[in-house]
Amino acid sequence: MKEGIKKIDPSTEEKIKNAARIVFYKKGFAATRTRDIAEEAGINLALLNYYFRSKAKLFEIIMIETMSGFFQNLLIVLNNKKTTLDEKVEEVVGRYIDLIIKEPEIPTFIISELRNNPNLLLQRIPLKEVIKTSVFLKQHQEAVEKGIIKASNPLHFLINMLGLTVFPFIAKPMLLGSNELNDKEFENLMLERKKLIPMWIKATMSAG
Repeated sequence: MKEGIKKIDPSTEEKIKNAARIVFYKKGFAATRTRDIAEEAGINLALLNYYFRSKAKLFEIIMIETMSGFFQNLLIVLNNKKTTLDEKVEEVVGRYIDLIIKEPEIPTFIISELRNNPNLLLQRIPLKEVIKTSVFLKQHQEAVEKGIIKASNPLHFLINMLGLTVFPFIAKPMLLGSNELNDKEFENLMLERKKLIPMWIKATMSAG
């Protein structure tokens, strides 16, 4: 054991993870140095290396926690037996808009790092299996059979829902520049979409 360090301190470990999350979200894996994380955490580099042996290991922890949290929100809603398909859309849209307003770097971070390591999510989070057995899938199939929904592939439903919800946050710099919006106006615009997106989804997927 290193001199001056007697045991793992959970508060220090959490402080390092929070600092790493901030820096990785802003810079991504490649551009981040362990020194950047240590400075953000207000600790020395030796202490960071004691708790987390490498930048890669720390990044994997942050990546898995971020993506697990992001997709867990989706899976909880999709497997709720007490809500209808329309209510699931409202809940997914509302949860993600609130989450991304609070953590605006998450979408860009996930997309960027998924491109670099596409198997990481699938290895740790069984999305395919969960979605295939979800309450959402059963409700979607029933709606198709009843002629309520015209698209038989549920992926169209999910892509439309997530795309309409997440993409504006990814395109935020462009939207702010081209429309002369400030951050508060952009946030209000996104909050308006909580009501609009479910309406759009219902209209575009309707078989009527």
